[in-house]
Amino acid sequence: MPEDLAQPKPGQLLARGVCRHLAAAHDFAAVEELVPTSGLRVDVMALGPKGEIWIIECKSSRVDFQTDQKWHGYLEWCDRYFWAVDQDFPTDLLPEDTGLIIADAYDAEIIRMPSEERLAGARRKVMMQKFARHAARRLHGLRDPSFVAPWT
Repeated sequence: MPEDLAQPKPGQLLARGVCRHLAAAHDFAAVEELVPTSGLRVDVMALGPKGEIWIIECKSSRVDFQTDQKWHGYLEWCDRYFWAVDQDFPTDLLPEDTGLIIADAYDAEIIRMPSEERLAGARRKVMMQKFARHAARRLHGLRDPSFVAPWT
């Protein structure tokens, strides 16, 4: 088994809890590590039942948050932007105009809902296509792990 799957990192465990919560409590489908554009990779992108697109960045420590210089670039790719952290994270570090999710490996809770900044129609279409293709590729990789695709 690949090392990255054998021992999930703290941020991956937070992402798992976030994805579980979004599916169970909000009827969202979620994918991890989606690339909205070159140079950016979001931890979780979630697609809601009405087509809403949320991005959730999982931060496992103060240092992890303070070294993240790219998060502002994610805002133009979603309707709502959240941070997901564990219960011990110093949440006063997080910008107040962003969403806040407290999570662990098994569940999560939305503490602060950010305001909605609706994507333009053309951008939404691009993101829906990226979401669908990313999810399909992940499923294909699970079904046929020995296949080396041209997109990997």
